[in-house]
Amino acid sequence: MGVAHDATITFEEAPLAAEQSVTALIDEQVDHRFKALPPDAEGLSVGALAAERRNLFTGGFTTPVLALSAESVEANLALLETYAERHGLAFAPHGKTSMSPQLFARQLEYGAWGITAAVPHQARVYRAHGIQRIFLANEVVDAVALRWLAAELDGDPDFTFACYVDSVRGVELMDEALRAAGAVRPVDVVVELGAGQGARTGARTEADCAAVADAVAATSTLRLVGVAGYEGEVPDASPERVREWLRRLVALAAGFDAAGRFAKLAPADAILISAGGSAWFDAVADVFAGIPELSRPVCKLLRSGAYVSHDDGHYLRITPFNRVPEEGALQPAFRLWAQVVSRPSGEQAFLNAGKRDAAYDLDLPQAQVVRSARDGSVRAATGITVTGLSDQHTWVGTEEGAELEVGDWVGMGLSHPCTSFDKWQLIPLVQADGTVTDYIRTFF
Repeated sequence: MGVAHDATITFEEAPLAAEQSVTALIDEQVDHRFKALPPDAEGLSVGALAAERRNLFTGGFTTPVLALSAESVEANLALLETYAERHGLAFAPHGKTSMSPQLFARQLEYGAWGITAAVPHQARVYRAHGIQRIFLANEVVDAVALRWLAAELDGDPDFTFACYVDSVRGVELMDEALRAAGAVRPVDVVVELGAGQGARTGARTEADCAAVADAVAATSTLRLVGVAGYEGEVPDASPERVREWLRRLVALAAGFDAAGRFAKLAPADAILISAGGSAWFDAVADVFAGIPELSRPVCKLLRSGAYVSHDDGHYLRITPFNRVPEEGALQPAFRLWAQVVSRPSGEQAFLNAGKRDAAYDLDLPQAQVVRSARDGSVRAATGITVTGLSDQHTWVGTEEGAELEVGDWVGMGLSHPCTSFDKWQLIPLVQADGTVTDYIRTFF
């Protein structure tokens, strides 16, 4: 540690392909495609608009507008870097959260091993923006996607990729597609251990996992490199239940190693053991600290993604830092600003943001502050509660005496970063004083 990180989105340490892709983002033209950007910026490049360092409130932005706190993003990036280093973990944050190459580059700058994907389309976005290490936390059985993957691997010897396998049939389909594609390099795979009966994906028992591993060993197109899973799907999750499942995962890796199932790995190659969403990475760190010595080095790979922006709802409640406050605290980075467009009664108001603008799948937005349309002063949103969302309206309940009038801007905290990022293609990165320093491009 001890490295000072520039708070702007820079790419000096990113691969050449990433630098080239970011240049393309900077040169992209601002126009009607991007919500909330100043109409008088039409025709400017994104880079030119960023260089003007406009103020979010007085620089011509229209409402609703989603803002991402530059200071909070920076603090969150630094915290997870420190946490991973402290606990001896490699880190491949889940890119599905933001689908932003600029944030991927920052995560890599802050020590990330690579970026996690969920589906092949996301991996294509990553590759288009220069990502050299991808962990795909799913089984890939689409023949077209596997043909693309084979071409990527064969065309770039420095490209590292691994994905789940959780069924013998899946292995058969992967092998068939890769052979048909004429793949030269084998695809690295990890056996996914399911989190329990009724959980999401993954082989349910150790015997099932062994059968999948045997199927992999019988192919020339796949190479077994480790085991993985997602502890967030443990039924009736508790610290004890999650740790019990994580110990099963570690034991599975040790058993595979003792049985010689990683024989295709070179002595210096690492055995990959991966878990860790955004809710239980403290348990992952604890259990992975006890991984026994294996025949090869071990890459203990954490995959948390929501940390980059955190939130004011779901993840604020479940973050492991609530259990280990001495390790630090993440900072909510999103604030959605909307304007009061109707005040039909003393108990009700309506804002001009709705389901098209705000995440609502886990929690409704939370009114936090009000910016006066009269003088620009900011006050707490006392007595103001979001009660519902329509497509383009926020329903607001107001208590007696609540200060709110037509024209005021209301700043709202959001819950669930994944469904906040994906509603906005270009998001202002804003300093505490309202200065917009950059624009975060997303690719959903």
